[in-house]
Amino acid sequence: MSESYPTLQQWERGPRIAAIGGGTGLSTMLRGLKKYTKNITAIVTVADDGGGSGMLRRDIGMPPPGDIRHCMEALANTEPIMEKLLTYRFTEGTLAGQSFGNLILAALNGVTGSFEEAVSQMSQVLAITGRVVPVTSADVQLEAVFENGAKVTGESQIAAFKKEQDCRIHHVNLIPERPKATRAALDAIGAADLILLGPGSLYTSVIPNLLVEGVAQAVAQSDAPKLYICNIMTQDGETEGYTAADHLEALLSHGEPGLLDLCLANSAPVQPGLLKRYREEDAAPLTLDRERIAALGLELVERPLASEQGDFARHDPDRLAQAVLDIYRSRAVRIFRGERRYILEE
Repeated sequence: MSESYPTLQQWERGPRIAAIGGGTGLSTMLRGLKKYTKNITAIVTVADDGGGSGMLRRDIGMPPPGDIRHCMEALANTEPIMEKLLTYRFTEGTLAGQSFGNLILAALNGVTGSFEEAVSQMSQVLAITGRVVPVTSADVQLEAVFENGAKVTGESQIAAFKKEQDCRIHHVNLIPERPKATRAALDAIGAADLILLGPGSLYTSVIPNLLVEGVAQAVAQSDAPKLYICNIMTQDGETEGYTAADHLEALLSHGEPGLLDLCLANSAPVQPGLLKRYREEDAAPLTLDRERIAALGLELVERPLASEQGDFARHDPDRLAQAVLDIYRSRAVRIFRGERRYILEE
């Protein structure tokens, strides 16, 4: 993989990427991608109901800002003091646990009267690379239905409930069903040269976006390469025992035919010290069952993507971005259609 960064002109003309997901995984990837192209749109779930985001959602009726704030932080081009302010969490009083960045979004939501506009205004303040857009403006809750027929509502309740049921999630729904997608999200998917799903929590960060009206259809209908980025580890309370193919089957069952072309997975070993700790949490490195993936009609690309530093088994932002761009360059050709577009090579 090439480690050289593009020139300013190459960066400004870089591929238009629609990255769909939420949580830490998506924001980690964005930190790497912004070095290679300015044309990024992060399309982010708004189903979270826990932590500081859940507090604001309940108290003032705004969509949960947490995942969107993480993405804006990742794409921001700000002074160090502003970065510290955005990530600062209050430790005492009624604001304990709340992020200052969430409060800025809450204030802008009140000033502008629109969560979409609040996100847009904060993006300008932070001078972010690209755009961050909520997948829907609707007030949605996530419901998980388990293989034994049990149900639980609320994204923050799913992990604990799953452990009580001791069985797999069969599928997830949004309440209300099929909420309307934001125009910005659908436009970004339609204009994309490359569409990315993940990395991130399968049922609570990635799949909820596909349940919004028109999103899965727009992805499936796109001519752009469509790539799922596998998590490095399984997730306690969500995907224990899942293989890469299990992740893909869950995505496809919640989506549309033609949703994916390829999946990208980590081939680098996870640090032994981290493995022990994850094992105690009933999590393990993702198994790549290559034959099952091939049987799904998808191509598997393996690259060393795991970070060699830190206290968690996460993607290295630069390695992941380089791998994504290498896959894109090797599989797309430029076709003139009155505007710049890319399609899969025949």
